[in-house]
Amino acid sequence: MRLLTNAFQNLPEYTALITALREKRTPIACTGLTGIHKAALISALCEQSEKPAIVVCGDESEGNRLQSDLESLGIETLFYPARDFTFLSGTASHEYEHQRIGVLSRFAEGSCKVLVCSIEGALQLTLPPEVLKNHTKEFCSGEDVSPESLESLLLSCGYERAEQVDGSGQFSRRGGILDLYPPESASPMRIEFWGDQIDTISHFDAVTQRRTDSVERVKIVPAVEALTDHPKIFAKTLQKLMSSLRGKAAPKQKEVLKEQIDGLLNEIRLSCMDKFLPILYPQKATLLSYLPQDGFLFLSEPARQKERLRALTTQWGEDLKAYLAEGTLCRTLDSFSISYEDLLSKAENSSSIFLDVFAHGSYDVPLRVLLNFTARQLAAWGGSMELLQEDLSAMLHQGEACLILAGTQRSAKTVASDLAALNMPAYYSEEPTEVQKNMIAVMPGTLSAGMEWPGMALGIITHGKLMQGNRQRVNSKKDPNRQAISSLSELSVGDYVVHDIHGIGVFDGIHKIDTHGIVKDYIKIRYAKNDILYVPVTQLDLVSRYIGPREDSTVKLSRLGGSDWQKAKTRVRSAVKDMAKELIKLYAQRMQAKGHAFSKDTDWQRDFESHFEFDETQDQLRCIEEIKEDMERPMPMDRLLCGDVGFGKTEVALRAAFKCVTDGKQCALLVPTTILAWQHYQTVTRRMEGFPVTAELLSRFRTPKQQEEILQKLKRGEVDLVIGTHRLISKDVKFRDLGLVIIDEEQRFGVAQKEKLKKLCNNVDVLTLSATPIPRTLNMAMSGIRDMSVIEEAPHDRHPVQTYVMEYDAGVLGEAVRRELRRGGQVYWLHNDVASITRVASSLKQRIPEARIGIGHGKMSEQELSEQWRQLIDHEIDVLVCTTIIETGVDVPNVNTLIIDNADRMGLSQLHQIRGRVGRSNRRAYAYLTFRKNKVLSEIAQKRLSAIREFTEFGSGFKIAMRDLEIRGAGSILGGEQHGHMEAVGYDMYLKLLSDAIAAEKGEAPQTDEECVVDLQVEAHIPESYIESLSGRLEMYRRIADIRSEEDAMDVTDELIDRYGDAPKSVGGLIQVALLRNRAGKMGFSEIKQQNGSLYFYSKTLNMKWIGEISDLFKGRVLVGAGEKPYVSLKLQPGDEILEVLKKALFAEKKTEN
Repeated sequence: MRLLTNAFQNLPEYTALITALREKRTPIACTGLTGIHKAALISALCEQSEKPAIVVCGDESEGNRLQSDLESLGIETLFYPARDFTFLSGTASHEYEHQRIGVLSRFAEGSCKVLVCSIEGALQLTLPPEVLKNHTKEFCSGEDVSPESLESLLLSCGYERAEQVDGSGQFSRRGGILDLYPPESASPMRIEFWGDQIDTISHFDAVTQRRTDSVERVKIVPAVEALTDHPKIFAKTLQKLMSSLRGKAAPKQKEVLKEQIDGLLNEIRLSCMDKFLPILYPQKATLLSYLPQDGFLFLSEPARQKERLRALTTQWGEDLKAYLAEGTLCRTLDSFSISYEDLLSKAENSSSIFLDVFAHGSYDVPLRVLLNFTARQLAAWGGSMELLQEDLSAMLHQGEACLILAGTQRSAKTVASDLAALNMPAYYSEEPTEVQKNMIAVMPGTLSAGMEWPGMALGIITHGKLMQGNRQRVNSKKDPNRQAISSLSELSVGDYVVHDIHGIGVFDGIHKIDTHGIVKDYIKIRYAKNDILYVPVTQLDLVSRYIGPREDSTVKLSRLGGSDWQKAKTRVRSAVKDMAKELIKLYAQRMQAKGHAFSKDTDWQRDFESHFEFDETQDQLRCIEEIKEDMERPMPMDRLLCGDVGFGKTEVALRAAFKCVTDGKQCALLVPTTILAWQHYQTVTRRMEGFPVTAELLSRFRTPKQQEEILQKLKRGEVDLVIGTHRLISKDVKFRDLGLVIIDEEQRFGVAQKEKLKKLCNNVDVLTLSATPIPRTLNMAMSGIRDMSVIEEAPHDRHPVQTYVMEYDAGVLGEAVRRELRRGGQVYWLHNDVASITRVASSLKQRIPEARIGIGHGKMSEQELSEQWRQLIDHEIDVLVCTTIIETGVDVPNVNTLIIDNADRMGLSQLHQIRGRVGRSNRRAYAYLTFRKNKVLSEIAQKRLSAIREFTEFGSGFKIAMRDLEIRGAGSILGGEQHGHMEAVGYDMYLKLLSDAIAAEKGEAPQTDEECVVDLQVEAHIPESYIESLSGRLEMYRRIADIRSEEDAMDVTDELIDRYGDAPKSVGGLIQVALLRNRAGKMGFSEIKQQNGSLYFYSKTLNMKWIGEISDLFKGRVLVGAGEKPYVSLKLQPGDEILEVLKKALFAEKKTEN
């Protein structure tokens, strides 16, 4: 920030610091600086000298805070995290390793000025700068390089080969197209080759797999920190080490090493290469090896760093004992970071500056200069104008220049005009370079705290930074076609599928069948009694993956030619018809009812909204608008707001509540549990501060006497907003003038309670919040009967959760719990069996006596449960041993380790939702998914666990999970009895029937295109040489079968060329057949086939006009056959292009239409 750098020039201590640095009189100690002052000083020094710097902090949370403050002050800063090394040959996710390599690469090339890290991050071993440099290669378009050589480069850099690139550190090759995701790139890259030359390079979207922007060059950096170019030579080094091992644990250690040496000799990539870091490179290297000779090294709070290191060393000592005893590590492979002394000697020989709050008697290195700064830290401003005015008056009185950072641009303008209205010398400025004394500049931005520098007569006040983290906004375009396909492309042999006409069967793969020398692909489906059905791939749109409400439940297969499938469909059809009637009747009644039309937004409303300290997501803004529009209509609102936990539903609801209150009406917020009521109450009081709104809490947290008082006030209209559990729907609760009811997690209220609710909500606006996401398809089907607003966009400040998948190992898990407790956190231990949960808790207590353990499960009464939650929130419990009840629980940001027993028994969606319960603060979170020792996992469970490990935001696992969750969402909206129907016909079919029923009730004719079967002797399939992976082929077959127009055909052709290169002729044939089949269906044909040198067109009724047209076109070649199955035949001549003939015939009717 130029303004700060300019102001620092007037500070004598700062000029003394600059002089000392210029004369190389270092190390220097600067005292009197708290966190925010350190950020200000570092930013001024780096901006003025234009030199790079590394800042070492005591721990990660201090580092994160400093990094975001430096970013806010306009310095390009990256955070370098510490990471957990992988010593076991199990599996672990690599997010932090990729983040580190990306950061090192950008720092080494100079594209970022400052690196911030914790003390453990600074001392951990990593790959040396020269190795990084040698393995970093840049390629630009037009360069001569073969795809094979690039592939072997990626493998030597530690990239993993994948079918489709979803995450960092992966690559995939399809002929002349190579996709890769370098750790330092924001999105994956696609390189297309022309022979042995790079033709084009572009970014692509990991979700849709379609290209976005073209670029000139691509930079490939390593994907792992432990690289070995010559595994066989390195194996020899290990053999020497192995033969030198002695001692009690040596046999075990040799056994482990032997296995790993064999792997290296066979050139197998080991997942535990990290363990060789101490001897892998000629010189040990750390982050500090990357600091240039003239760069600054800042050490913040050295005493705290030393303390932290002592704790870490003790902890490592304990871990190491176990590792050595098990044979995982051995002598010389036992130290993965340099010592504190090494750091100090580095500090002595470089431009190092120690930063401290208080002056210390002595430092561990001889200091050359000691400077003491005078500065005050100010608490962040919470939004109250009164307090702001007081603080500013005091500063102006001392003749200081004042700067306010007010959050978003919108709120900065609001604050500036509010202050000017109070006759204060305030003005808005985007980026002031200086502020005159006795003036107040307001600008956008936030810091972690405010500061006052008497020496430069400057005061800075900032809006609170509620853990804003690094908010990268990623607007991923959602591809509307994606949903249905993803459900098919995830198919593997043995999965259940639904065929629209024949029912539920088992998928048996794609088979090539040769008829009359023409090869075609068919999908093989197995039905009950081992009946087999071959479906031509051109009819893939009739097949969808079977998704039922429960995973792994046994599904009854349909019989081919039997009537059970048709019966099931008829049963479901009549059930959804009744439901559609009921829903439409309710909707019509509501439309007739008279409610209160709220007035348009007031200035207060705008003021309230501008005090929201985050940027709203697009989805939030859209939902807020929809809700306000509903409230301003005279009909009572009944809207459902869906979105995952933590997606900002509460803020949307509060804006509606505020709108209601400012219109003189009362608002009730109804929640299922006492604890949730308490959490909402705290949010409300914080957000409504400074506005004349009285909010009260009605629940067991209030004594009977207090409850009585609140009820009286409600009756008299002295309470504007009341938050409560089902206590709110008791008979004795009377409102003076109720305007809006907000119901949180409606699905958790019982039937009787819902009936009472209906009475309460008669003619009143109702907003229901639900945390289970609702499928977009259901949303479409219900449009016009139930108003829904959906928030799909997550907030952008979540840390990835480090996930481990492993066999149950009491030692490792005990250590994980201890590690979390040592950093002051808490743990969820998930054991989904009420019968043995107490046993698990007591054995845990024996292993970790120092931990305070609580138990939570669904069989406990609401009172007992909420007591457990309260203890957890108030940190009276360290470990909560619980069942899946935490899915719907409360937000506890301090719980950051999750351990799941028997994770292989759980559904993906459940695992996903439960894993989202940790990692909700700026601390790193860990999840351990365990399965029983020596248990052979079923293929489904294996797939599921690997999916959850890989899926941080991406990966197909995430899509299936969302799909799974949506079914639960759909079930909760449509009511329980619909679940059985969903199970009978599968979810997709159910939705199709529902939307048809609703359309029919509304009097709209549902679309009925006749399905036409086209059987021609043309090459129409996707060769394996073009798309190797089965799921990739299936996905494209489904896309082709869904073609409905020329436009669709162009889009699919584009996608094919984009992802797989130029399409072979047989794929073109497939697209043509799909287009013609759709046209034939619209014209009423049920089948077109090529037989005995003629084309036969079958339909229920003959279109004489069309027959006349084609008889003119193909003179003497058309025959008409009447009878039970009427048809028209068209004789083919030698040399006829069959697709051309068919096209001419089908489009002959175009002319007749005109």
